[in-house]
Amino acid sequence: MAGHSKWANIQHRKNAQDKKRGKIFTKIIREITVAARMGGGDPNDNPRLRLAWDKALAANMPKDNIERAVKRGTGDGQGDNYEEIRYEGYGPNGVAIMVDCMTDNKNRTVSEVRYTFNRNGGNLGADGSVAYLFDRKGVLTYGPDNDDEDVLAPALDAGAEDLVEYEDGSFDVLTAPDDYTQVKAAVEAAGFAPDAADVTMRPATTVELQGEDAQNCLKLLDALEDLDDVQNVYSNVELDAETLADAPA
Repeated sequence: MAGHSKWANIQHRKNAQDKKRGKIFTKIIREITVAARMGGGDPNDNPRLRLAWDKALAANMPKDNIERAVKRGTGDGQGDNYEEIRYEGYGPNGVAIMVDCMTDNKNRTVSEVRYTFNRNGGNLGADGSVAYLFDRKGVLTYGPDNDDEDVLAPALDAGAEDLVEYEDGSFDVLTAPDDYTQVKAAVEAAGFAPDAADVTMRPATTVELQGEDAQNCLKLLDALEDLDDVQNVYSNVELDAETLADAPA
């Protein structure tokens, strides 16, 4: 992975999400509710709920909202029953894209996802068409102003797998999904809170785009993320910092 614009990619994504806070809240609440329904309402015993809870706190969601979503999931079972579906496809220039959805109407969702791909220069693929290009990993991201050697020691002691450095000075600490929570807690306890952290689908290789190609890909990714039934969008695109600076957040 070239990764010269890693930090610019992270910052652009964060700024874009901040502008969609209402929609982000709705998606996190849905994830909390489903996680609590499937694994119980105690985040200490339910890793999926722990992750969703932490995302809610990172997004500055009021605690009352979080607790109501948990109660909805562990309550009498009333309300929408969401089905989890993953769609795979390609964006401009062969960029690999995976789209995770929660839906109460599969026909509506697949229609919206397919239309969004087609309208923005991509195409929906078959199951398994791009999934092999991604690995599920815990990823703790640090900006260029952090010292990787300081972070590495407590991370490794807590079970981290690797540290990946990028040309812009930022770096990622990688963990197995099951070790993510303990590694994150360990580095935070040591005074090295990450600038961004998640359990995500990390691409093994990336496709670098610039200029109009990059803008077209961003347009597709943003349109997919804007769909109500979409929870997460993963891609293997790597965008240069100059393009991101000119892109609308």
